[in-house]
Amino acid sequence: MQNRRDFLKQATAGSVGVAVGGALVGFSPKSYNRIIGANELIRVATIGVNSRGNSMGGTFAQQKNGEVGTVCDVDERTIPKAMQTIAKTKQTLKPKSEKDCRRVLEDKSIDAIYIATPDHWHAPLTIMGCQAGKHVYVEKPLSHNPHEGELAVAAARKYNRVVQMGAQRRSAPTLTEGIEQLHKGIIGRVYLAKTWYTNKRKATTLKPGAVPSWLDYELWQGPAPRKPYQEGLIHYDWHWFWHWGTGEALNNGTHEVDVARWGLGVDFPTRVSSVGGRYEFKDDWQTPDTQVIIMDYPERISLMWESRSSNGRKIEGLDRGIIFYGENGSLDTGGDSYKVYDLDGKLVKEVKPPVAESDMQGRNTASPSLGMDNLHVMDFLDAIKSNRRPNCDVELGYKSVVAMQLGNIAWRVGRDLKINPKNGHIVDDKEAQKLWSREYEKGWEPKV
Repeated sequence: MQNRRDFLKQATAGSVGVAVGGALVGFSPKSYNRIIGANELIRVATIGVNSRGNSMGGTFAQQKNGEVGTVCDVDERTIPKAMQTIAKTKQTLKPKSEKDCRRVLEDKSIDAIYIATPDHWHAPLTIMGCQAGKHVYVEKPLSHNPHEGELAVAAARKYNRVVQMGAQRRSAPTLTEGIEQLHKGIIGRVYLAKTWYTNKRKATTLKPGAVPSWLDYELWQGPAPRKPYQEGLIHYDWHWFWHWGTGEALNNGTHEVDVARWGLGVDFPTRVSSVGGRYEFKDDWQTPDTQVIIMDYPERISLMWESRSSNGRKIEGLDRGIIFYGENGSLDTGGDSYKVYDLDGKLVKEVKPPVAESDMQGRNTASPSLGMDNLHVMDFLDAIKSNRRPNCDVELGYKSVVAMQLGNIAWRVGRDLKINPKNGHIVDDKEAQKLWSREYEKGWEPKV
């Protein structure tokens, strides 16, 4: 069985081809046969293909050991665009089209599903996919709330499915090297990680409207209790409403906090606090546009995330990034690269990405890094063939996601939360504990 280190070495060796062509490269003929078998393809259905899903459909279609068998979306306008994206790749098969993801799960020819739906669908569809015998690549965040995230982990284990969360930096070879250097003590004991995200988002105002003819709004709502259709919600601004979304903390913060938790080597926190609010505009947003979340972990370790959704000034020259602070210096990263500084802030080491396509375009909602997308998809497909857990296995993704969900819960109740570091559960706070889960539309409750 190929391990993670060997996979990344091979991927790095072929990273130029990966970044510019999107094909699965870097494998010798011998290892290729061992991993995927002669002429065997993993057939993937892409579900949610408006923006991110459209881009990733092209990425899956480029892989030598994978192909897109079906494209699925409740918005019928997105299907031709997704088909066109796939037609521009090396794939010769014309995918099927489908509006209802449940029919996709019934299709025996589909081996795996890719999920780029709104957040309230992520965990329920992941669970449904595992139950249908499909492997799952689900975009971050893994879940809308902690309880269903736990269920997604349980489903992956019960049905023995590969479930990869879309935290692409876990498959970035240079960043992986940097994290290994942290663990080996390049800056001594690491005690703090600072992470951030900035953007220039505008005001969001919703208004009553008729459901468009091109949209299956009933199915778009899916597991969420029914609410009247409103113009301005679909396809992006649902992120800022608790009923469907999880705010900037999970929309973007998941990426940086996952890397920070990886580098710090921590699982669940002991205390979580959050301050902030909707400060820039007086509009319909419910989630904060300005937020700081602080997580304290065992062994005197802290993790901090700062977000400014409506003020685009960069921090340390980056619109998003991570800094690790240790007893002998600091390590900075944002994408597939890293820099090491001494205690006086003098640069002592810099390792750049292997190809330019691995650089981050932090505010690109379709694909911040095509190079890292390719590597993460490669890892997912190889994990299926090698019968191993992927680089961002569902359990790793859950631990990062629940940290940020706890930050949102702390903000919503207006106080610090005491956390059980063994399982991430809230201690001695009944009001906060109610937000551990949510209500579901009758008949849509996720179960394992």
